[in-house]
Amino acid sequence: MIQSGHPSSHPQVLVVPLERRPLMPGVIMPVRIFDEKLIAELEEMKSRGQAYVGAFLKKSDATGPAAVNAAAGDAPSDESLNWDPSDDMHDVGTFAQVNNIIRIGGVTLLLLGHHRLRKTQTMRSDPMVVGVEHLKDKPHKPAEDDDVLKATANEVIATIKDLLKVNPMAKETLQYFAQRFSDFQDPAKLADLATSMCSADDQAMQDILSTVDVRDRLNKALTLLKKEVELGKLQADIGRRVEEKISGDQRKYFLMEQLKSIKKELGMERDDKTALAEKFAEKFAAFRDQAPAHAVKTIEEELQKLSGLEPSSSEFNVTRNYLEWLTSIPWGHSSEERLDITEASKVLDDDHYGLEDVKERILEFIAVGQLRGTTQGKIITLVGPPGVGKTSIGQSIARALDRKFFRFSVGGLSDVAEIKGHRRTYVGAMPGKLVQCLKSTGVDNPVVLIDEVDKLGRGYQGDPASALLELLDPEQNGSFLDHYLDVPVDLSKVLFVCTANVLDTIPGPLLDRMEVVRLSGYIADEKNAIARRYLEKNAKERSGVGESEASITDQAMKSLIEDYCREAGVRNLQKHLEKIYRKVALKLAKSKGPEASKRVGEARAKEEVAEAKQQLADAENGVKDAIDASAVAGEHAIAVDAGKDLIEYVGQPPFQTDRIYETTPPGVVTGLAWTSMGGSTLYIECTAVQQNVRSAENGEEGGGSKGGTLKTTGQLGDVMKESTTIAHTYARAFLQRKHPGNTFFDDTALHVHVPAGSTPKDGPSAGCTMITAMVSLATGKPVRPNLAMTGEVTLTGIVMPIGGVKEKTIAARRSGVTTILFPEGNRRDYDELSDEVKRGIEVHFVSTYDEVYEHALGWDEAKPA
Repeated sequence: MIQSGHPSSHPQVLVVPLERRPLMPGVIMPVRIFDEKLIAELEEMKSRGQAYVGAFLKKSDATGPAAVNAAAGDAPSDESLNWDPSDDMHDVGTFAQVNNIIRIGGVTLLLLGHHRLRKTQTMRSDPMVVGVEHLKDKPHKPAEDDDVLKATANEVIATIKDLLKVNPMAKETLQYFAQRFSDFQDPAKLADLATSMCSADDQAMQDILSTVDVRDRLNKALTLLKKEVELGKLQADIGRRVEEKISGDQRKYFLMEQLKSIKKELGMERDDKTALAEKFAEKFAAFRDQAPAHAVKTIEEELQKLSGLEPSSSEFNVTRNYLEWLTSIPWGHSSEERLDITEASKVLDDDHYGLEDVKERILEFIAVGQLRGTTQGKIITLVGPPGVGKTSIGQSIARALDRKFFRFSVGGLSDVAEIKGHRRTYVGAMPGKLVQCLKSTGVDNPVVLIDEVDKLGRGYQGDPASALLELLDPEQNGSFLDHYLDVPVDLSKVLFVCTANVLDTIPGPLLDRMEVVRLSGYIADEKNAIARRYLEKNAKERSGVGESEASITDQAMKSLIEDYCREAGVRNLQKHLEKIYRKVALKLAKSKGPEASKRVGEARAKEEVAEAKQQLADAENGVKDAIDASAVAGEHAIAVDAGKDLIEYVGQPPFQTDRIYETTPPGVVTGLAWTSMGGSTLYIECTAVQQNVRSAENGEEGGGSKGGTLKTTGQLGDVMKESTTIAHTYARAFLQRKHPGNTFFDDTALHVHVPAGSTPKDGPSAGCTMITAMVSLATGKPVRPNLAMTGEVTLTGIVMPIGGVKEKTIAARRSGVTTILFPEGNRRDYDELSDEVKRGIEVHFVSTYDEVYEHALGWDEAKPA
């Protein structure tokens, strides 16, 4: 190898491939290499003296056969063997001097660029040696003689100064260049310097390296330099904004830390964990003296546990939520009760009309509390049809006792966790409804209304009815254990009020813990009083109708109750009243017009027309507006009357009457039934299907149905079908005993029907009614007018007690029945009824069917009934 650095002494050079950025003349650049053969030869050259190489930038899109085979991992092909490996590099490179070879974690060369060269042919491939042509710049005028070139050079220098302001890293390149070249006015060297200071892409820099025309090279370098200055400005702007943000956040953080330190030194603040523990301790301090020992112990243990946990741990959040609930329960804290019987009676009477049984039970509870000096929770279960006011009674009880009120419905509830709570290990675990009740009310003696207790569901999560056993047992709820709290809670002071429509679906063990109070519904007089006192006023307020603008006559109210709303409750009556007053509001709005309606609304907002006059007296038209409003209200007042008016507002009545027969023919008897919607009357119809004809000659029977058979219709249940069979058997025996010569049942097939046929019916209480219908048909005697009966009859004729005495009595009054036959066993139930329910009813109590027969069929038609 020739060691001189003169171009003429280096017609071929050892190739150092560059992966990125070409080496510009006059610039020193580190290059990392991995080819061991190349490294060994360079070290040998360096040991003999100065080492010169050719630095060529590799092409980014190398597609030669050798490159393709190497990428695919294949063996070299014939085509790749004939291919020149230097084709993967650009033709123009830099003649460079190897200043140093550094071995630190690999091999790095420090190359100093001298001038441009172009490869001509490959002399050797491993390591690569190529023949080169040393390039010189094209001749050009000196910058002093070429104004354009001078101006361009000056602009490059000015731009380099701008770049140094926004990119201090370019200063090192400039300093090294200044050490080697004192003449910054040389356009060729200036262009190479400017290019080396840019971070442009490899292709753009290779393009400048390949340009031998100084003027073009300087222009291209200036373009790259301008882009670099703009990029530096953008980078500086981004850096400044980020730095300002970071500086602001750091400043705020430092100030907050200083503030915390100052407050901590002054004793004004503690860390978050200490503050949280103190908050829980402060919340519990109000209940600590009255809290049980096990609760105090648990809370202290949890507080100690909290102090040893890291706030970032999941156990910390579980413990914090647990303490939140534990310290929110009012341990031993009760609200003061109002044990005043007079005041409680007034509250109950104001809220509800009738319901004497319920009111009496609440007053008994208050009286016991007065005498004992303390009250304990009870479980009162209100059972009755929909719309009789069961839910609202719970609120009235709370008002009468001046206790907190909490309501939750268990209708369709299938998850035991709603009552007993979840285990704390579950995500999103919460206590049950009763613990939530104690937290929300803040006392341990609220009134808790458990709605729809007869509609409890049952799912895979367990049986909620069984979970209620502990809750509603007075012997157990003094230490009720919630799964989430896992600490016994005293619920013995809670007054539980449950509501249900029927008792049949309530499990026996749960029902045994309840004190049942029945609400049988309202008679017509009670409905009328409730409508006038509560429902009508509410309906007017909700529809915006003034007190004097519309009214419902007594006859219309009576017709509405008897022909439209016969159910036991008053919810349907409330809907009808709201419907009437909505239509009244529409009529009033149409008749008054927008201006008059506005004036009426303004006058009503002042509550009284006289007050409106006084307040608007100083206004120019104030008195006139108020008088006009009053006049309009009087002019357009609407009175809803029975008959066509009522039909116009609420349509045709669905019930004309409960009575199908004005006078019952033989074989038809009026019975009384109990349903979940209250009481109702029903007719038992019995008729002969076909009477057999006996042959006089041989005594054989002719055509027709077989005598003594029985057919039933009317969707009767199994129990009622059995009652029909018993009635048929007893009626045949009774007729044989009472009328020995009557062979009606032997010769006749009977058909018993109970309308309406689409309504399912079941129960044993229609036994005496069925027997009476069969005996009436057999004897041809109709039943005493306006008489109804109920009672289960055995095969020996004993009349058994039945249920629903009040509901059946109300149904009889509604249907115009004046005489009722009840079993003797129901005498005490009837005696407990109020005088209003019994008014106008003649009741006979019977113990055997013979007595039923005397009252129903033994009456003398010649004498008044």
